[in-house]
Order: sequence, then structure tokens, then C-alpha cells
Amino acid sequence: MPSIAGSKSSPLASNAVTVAKSGEIRSGGDATPRKRRLRSNSADDDGPIAPTPSPGPISPTKWKSPRRCANGSPNLIDKSRELLLKKLSNSFFDKPNWNPRDMKQVSAVKEALHVSTAPYTVVCREDEQKRVLEFCKGCVELEKAGSLYVCGCPGTGKSLSMERVKESLVEWAEEAGFQAPDVLAINCTSLSKTSEIFSKILGEDQPRKKTKSSTSPLQHLQNLYSQKQQSTSVKMMLIIADELDYLITKDRAVLHDLFMLTTYPFSRCILIGIANAIDLADRFLPRLQSLNCKPMVVTFRAYSKDQMIMILQKRLMALPYTVFQLQALELCARKVAAASGDMRKALCICRSAIEMLETELRESERNLDFSSAEFGHSDQQSTPACDLIKQDIYIVRVEHMAIALSKTYRSPIVDTIQSLPQHQQIILCSAVKLFHGGKKDATIGELSKSYLDICKLLLIPPLGIMELSNMCRVLGDQGLLKLGQAREDKLRRVTLKVDEADIAFALQGVRVFRNCLHAG
Repeated sequence: MPSIAGSKSSPLASNAVTVAKSGEIRSGGDATPRKRRLRSNSADDDGPIAPTPSPGPISPTKWKSPRRCANGSPNLIDKSRELLLKKLSNSFFDKPNWNPRDMKQVSAVKEALHVSTAPYTVVCREDEQKRVLEFCKGCVELEKAGSLYVCGCPGTGKSLSMERVKESLVEWAEEAGFQAPDVLAINCTSLSKTSEIFSKILGEDQPRKKTKSSTSPLQHLQNLYSQKQQSTSVKMMLIIADELDYLITKDRAVLHDLFMLTTYPFSRCILIGIANAIDLADRFLPRLQSLNCKPMVVTFRAYSKDQMIMILQKRLMALPYTVFQLQALELCARKVAAASGDMRKALCICRSAIEMLETELRESERNLDFSSAEFGHSDQQSTPACDLIKQDIYIVRVEHMAIALSKTYRSPIVDTIQSLPQHQQIILCSAVKLFHGGKKDATIGELSKSYLDICKLLLIPPLGIMELSNMCRVLGDQGLLKLGQAREDKLRRVTLKVDEADIAFALQGVRVFRNCLHAG
């Protein structure tokens, strides 16, 4: 993460205020010995140095140099984000649970988690937005054209951030007394042909003037930006070209001509190109640099797990009720961040998890009488539905999120584990519990003890040692376990051949297995 204080911030750092652990406050200049003061070229050093009164003795180890404080700024940013994340997490417990049978609430939640719902503030992209906004401000102030290339993986907030930059630029121009630039937002996938983008730029620049049929829109723009305009009140134009990689043709002429528009002497274009392909800059920037139109590059990194949790909680903050179990959101963020960091996919998975909860409620209502489904009518006898209600049936829980994730990220190993018979799944669950403390292998006899404990917990009749050994052999043939050689079956060494996380992910959709895995 870039440091807040750059190379130009040393004058500020030298005057930084240093706070001692004992609560004393002194300036950075007085916190160092007289020897260091004599090295400075300040005019104050010519006269006597007045001693700074202090309430007590000062230990040099209690002070941190301003340079250290500046270089340690990323840690301060991380701590501030942790505090914000903790604050958002605590707000989950301050609201009542939602009612998934209320269609208005369901509609409101799904709308809040929809990809097309744009939040007012884009969190976790402040640095990227600031860089783009400062670039655009500089172009408007100097009335100078420029180009910028925004790249990053899908779902990393590029298009949404550019929308906020566009709004902020117009507001800043009006407040600062500059002419607000005309804005042209183009999605290149909507163009019937790549050269049509020049027609759209020309139509925005001169909407009322008709061009000669013999002159192409590109040629007209080139002629327009090559000569000085008679009018003194000509506005700048902000062009945001999304999905820029659709303009790549065999000769790549359209892409080059587009960026070349910003190099003409009287051009007023501020071009921002957005593309998913990160290597697009590597393929085209050398050519653009030789044409003297190399754009500034801003890269949007994939979202981390903590950033995804923060974004999801920020979207859900506007709702007056709690919808998700916090552990369910953490599971979704961890899986998506490890796979791609695509925030749009995380939103779709959360919506799918809500549908899993709705399906569970419909099945529970179908299996129970109307009287037992109502609250307060089952005091005499506990039913499965009542147990679910007691365990926050209305909350989207980890098992719902696990099912939604398994449907999105289909893994051959996960599919294999989920299709196994129950006793073979119990054996894998027993192996995970047995190897949880860092143990690499165990005998079938040791595995049998863990297996018996889980069967007793689930109230399932266990298999004998010979049947258990045969089950382990079957799991070995499927590539899930590895069996060693021994004189007796119960002495054979057993090793997991798949990741424990894959087994936990495959079985956590079933409540009994998830409780066993978490208990271990």
C-alpha cells in the first residue's frame, strides 16, 4: 500500500508533533539534541536556543522520529480500516433479524445486493479515485488535453469509481470557478463498429454542425483540434470509454487514433480508457509512447477479503434489520477473494444464499402442520422447525452460503466429497478432526476412535473395524486418502491426499458436519 507521506512531505514531517507515551507533547524539532539543530540552515540557529520547558525527564527511546511516523503510515491506514470494519460488524448485532417471508423486505435486500445498484460512496477505492480526479483537475486548470488508462480485473470497481470521479470533477469545477467540462461516457460494446466512437465524440463536440460527407468524423476531429478555435469559451470534454479492449482491431488503428486526439495542439479532450485486460497496457503502451501519446496508467487491484466484507456490510448498513450471519459473509469474502476478487460475483453469491434460505423455509413449511409452524404453538414438544427458529432461522447462515458457493465454484474434489455415502463423509470428517492439530497421518485404529465419537454425536450406528478399513480403501481408490502397508488393518497408516479446507467446504453445508468440524 502506498505511503501517505511521499518524497515531497519531508518539510511537513520535520515539523510533526511527537507524542510520548507519558502524555507529553513536543515538536519534532525540539525532540532531537542540540547537535542536530546546529546542522540546519535555519536563521533561528544564529541566536541562542531557548531551552524548552518540560514537566519531567525525557527518555530518547520514548520519541519516534517524524520520518518513522511518515513511513509507518500504512499501518495507520490498516488500523483505521480495521476499526471501521469492527464498527460495521458491531452494527450487525444492533438490529433485529429480518423476515424472509415478507416480500417487501426480500425485495429490498436483493435490490441492495444487486450489481446494478450503485452505492453513493465507493469504499476501498479512495486512492485510485484521488489519482484520477487530480489528473482531471490538472487538465481542466491548464486547459490541456490528456489521456489516462484504467485497468484491472472484472468487478474491481473501475466503472463505478469513474462515475464518482465524473461527478466530483463537475462539482469541483463549479466551486472553483472553472467551466465544467462536457462529459461523454461510451460503452464500447454498444458500438456497431469501432470507428463509430469518433462520430459520438464529434456529435458531442459540435452537435448542431453538419460535417461534409467526404470528410470522416476522425478527419474532422483532427482538423478541429489542429487549429485554434475562434470562440474563447470553449469547454473541455471528458471522454470515458469503458470496455476499451473492444476497440482492438487487427491494425489497432482505432485505438491509436483515439489516444492521438489528445496530442493535437488545440485538443480539449480528457480521455479515460477503461479495460479489464491488465496486459493491454503492455501490448499497446510501447507503440503509444513512440507516438508521443502514452497515457497515465492507474491499476485497480483485486479486492481482499477484508475489503469485500467492508463493502458488503456497507451495502447492508442501510437496511433496518440483520440479514446475514457475519460468519457467512466472511466465508463468501474469503472464497471470492482467493478465487478472483470480483465484487460482482460476491454480490451474486449473497443473493443466491438468500434463495437457499427461502428454499429451506418452503421445505420446512411443507413438512409441518400449520399450527407447528406458527410461533408459540409448540411448547409441549420440540420439533425440527422449532429448533431452527431458536437458531435464528431467518438469518442467512453459513450452510446457505456454502451451498451458494459450491454452485458457483464447482470443484471436482468438492463434488466427489458431496456425492459420497454418509459413512464415508463421516470418515473424512473424522480425519480432518484427527489431523487438526498438525498431525500428518494416523493408524486406522486411531481414525476409528474419532469416527466412533462422531457417530455417537450424530446418533448413527457405527461400522465395524473391517468395514471401516474397506471404506478407507474405497476412499483411497478415489484419491481422497492414502493407505500404507501393515500386517493388520488397524495398524495401516492413513494420510489425507486432499486439502482439509476442501473437505470442510464440501461438508459445511450440512449442519451436523459443520458443528463437528468447528468443535474440533
